Amino acid sequence: MGSAGLARLHGLFAVYKPPGLKWLHLRDTVEMQLLKGLNACKPPAPKQRVRFLLYPVEGSEEKELTLTATSVPTLTDHPLVCGPAFTSLKIGVGHRLDVQASGVLVLAVGHGRRLLTDLYDTHLTKAYTVRGLLGKATDDFQEDGRLVEKTTYDHVTREKLERILSVIQGSHQKALVMYSNLDLQSQEAYEMAVRGVIRPMNKSPMLICGIRCLHFAPPEFLLEVQCMHETQQQLRKLVHEIGLELKTTAVCSQVRRTRDGLFTLDDALLRTQWDLRSIQDAIRAAAPRVAAELEKNLRPQSHPAAPWSFQALGLWAPKLCLGVGILKGWTAGGVVGGLR
Repeated sequence: MGSAGLARLHGLFAVYKPPGLKWLHLRDTVEMQLLKGLNACKPPAPKQRVRFLLYPVEGSEEKELTLTATSVPTLTDHPLVCGPAFTSLKIGVGHRLDVQASGVLVLAVGHGRRLLTDLYDTHLTKAYTVRGLLGKATDDFQEDGRLVEKTTYDHVTREKLERILSVIQGSHQKALVMYSNLDLQSQEAYEMAVRGVIRPMNKSPMLICGIRCLHFAPPEFLLEVQCMHETQQQLRKLVHEIGLELKTTAVCSQVRRTRDGLFTLDDALLRTQWDLRSIQDAIRAAAPRVAAELEKNLRPQSHPAAPWSFQALGLWAPKLCLGVGILKGWTAGGVVGGLR
């Protein structure tokens, strides 16, 4: 029945957004497939009502008629009379992806939209794989943008790239502590650091929690970035600025989200799985993990006191901040100067 199917649709699930597709079109497509599945369910049995109908009297030779109480179905709720039972669904969209980006996109149906708000109040990190291309610069930091400059990149090595990445990660980790508004000498700060839940309390610039090189084969390189409060365009600009610090130029050829909070690529439904049954199964599978994540982050548990320092936990970092418009304190050549 459609009503029973709708009752199992309240919750969160993830889909895989391909490049070139707008998130709005994706949401509309999912809604259309869900409505199609709900309306295809067997409708409930029609209600019965008593009508007095004329029937011939049994055994009468004169064909006399008499009123007889008869139960007949009510057709006012039949789909052929009133149309489809379900015409719209409320579907919320989590952290959005622009047209060129691909990867995990979290959606919420019905009451799950409230869970989506609660989940993102925990400021969970997201993971991306970002592919860069050395040797050229464009006006929008993308490979297919208008070409601005071409440069050589023979001097770039993986060691130099990883040194730049380590400085970026260190500077952003210090900014993460700053935006968390925590007293560094408090027990609360220690407990949150042990659980790994130090996160900004409010809006902040893009913060990078981790960045590393997965593949390096000039002119191409592949980065894994774990961050929060980012946009895909900021990640493309980050690739451009890494190229400048390497004394060359670089453009971004791909941005792919591999994790959004607790949802990974393994949880994301492909285009062929955007149907009622698959989405119901995905919501049911994700529900316990969503509840556990909310319990962990919104109701922190206490930990025994212990001697500690943020230096020991690896939260101190250089005072350098990479990224124009991302973090304050960056100056041209600052990272290279800090590496000498």
